[in-house]
Amino acid sequence: MRCEALKILLVDDNQHMRTMLSELLRSLGCRDIYQAANGLAAMQTLRNEMIDIVVTDLAMEPVDGIAFIRKLRTAPDSPNRFIPIIMVSGHATQRRVAEARDAGVNEFLAKPITARGVLDRIRRVIDDSRSFVKSGDYFGPDRRRRNDAAYKGPWRRLDDTPQMDALEL
Repeated sequence: MRCEALKILLVDDNQHMRTMLSELLRSLGCRDIYQAANGLAAMQTLRNEMIDIVVTDLAMEPVDGIAFIRKLRTAPDSPNRFIPIIMVSGHATQRRVAEARDAGVNEFLAKPITARGVLDRIRRVIDDSRSFVKSGDYFGPDRRRRNDAAYKGPWRRLDDTPQMDALEL
């Protein structure tokens, strides 16, 4: 995978982590790397630049990664609701990963990070992108990674039943 043409935004309140990720991305061939210390600064960068991928930390102040992603995905004035988002975190418990997924991240990468892990997540958001869906209060990439080719019903879950409010999205 070649990263030369990608514009990547790193969002982390830890300057050391942003520098480390930036250097790692440069070693992979990325040239256009933008940095933001928090979700508010990241939104401003997204309004001013045509960014291809966001890499964000989960635990940040004053706006954490989950709140940043939710705003990016659902705010009426969002600069790009469809942008691929990779979340990086040292808090990779099942609950936190599910919370990130439910906020709309495309991929999750647990710390400590490696070049292979970063490159794999970038490849996934580019080559294996998932369709975006709107369901209730969720907007983001389809949270289901597997499709059952044998399932022939109109809904994606076996226990789905048509309901009037579900049809009126």
